[in-house]
Amino acid sequence: MRKILTFLLAICCCTVFAARPKHQYVKIKTDQGECIILLYNSTPLHRDNFIKLVKKDFYNGSLFHRVIKRFMIQGGDPDSKNAAAGKELGNGDVGYTIPAEFRDSLFHKKGVLAAARDDNPEKASSGCQFYIVQGKTFNDAQLDSVETKRLHFKLLQWQRDIYKKQGGSPHLDRKYTVYGEVVKGIELVDTIALMPVDTNDRPLKDVKMTVSLLKRRAARRLEKAFQKDHITISNY
Repeated sequence: MRKILTFLLAICCCTVFAARPKHQYVKIKTDQGECIILLYNSTPLHRDNFIKLVKKDFYNGSLFHRVIKRFMIQGGDPDSKNAAAGKELGNGDVGYTIPAEFRDSLFHKKGVLAAARDDNPEKASSGCQFYIVQGKTFNDAQLDSVETKRLHFKLLQWQRDIYKKQGGSPHLDRKYTVYGEVVKGIELVDTIALMPVDTNDRPLKDVKMTVSLLKRRAARRLEKAFQKDHITISNY
């Protein structure tokens, strides 16, 4: 009897483990639409901090307060909640930073989630502010120029191919921590990036967000859908 119970317990444990998604995901909802973001396992400090804030409803009601077409959309400033129209934003924080987690395999292709920061020498990230890259496409000559003038290192060929086809912001590589990417709803980034802005790059119409953690069952369904449609998601 004990052996049977042990066997059944082992089966249950294996089933639970098998049902666990490979990554954790967050959903960002706005009046302009929504997107789902995969958080990288290879940047655990940023992943866990973001999840902690999401669970506290920290981002709910905050704005995408800085928007630059063909570059990125930025949010996460706690001071943006109920901010008066025209007020300059971007200085709010949570009183701590996150150590940089640069990975050669993580770069600023279109759709990545990355951490904003000030000009500190350690390149430590803001504890709360983030941006999502829209970027633009590049040709080889432009990438050569970015490597020489901005990066001072060579991009890998497969990264260059993505920058040429998909686009992004390569001049930010290894300067700001990338810790996730949009896997569904990239159209939201394009929509927000095209919105009219004031002289501080704040959208004239407030873009409020609600950010929630995708539950395990929903995350698993999402990953199964990727497999069914033969969509490759990052293993990072």
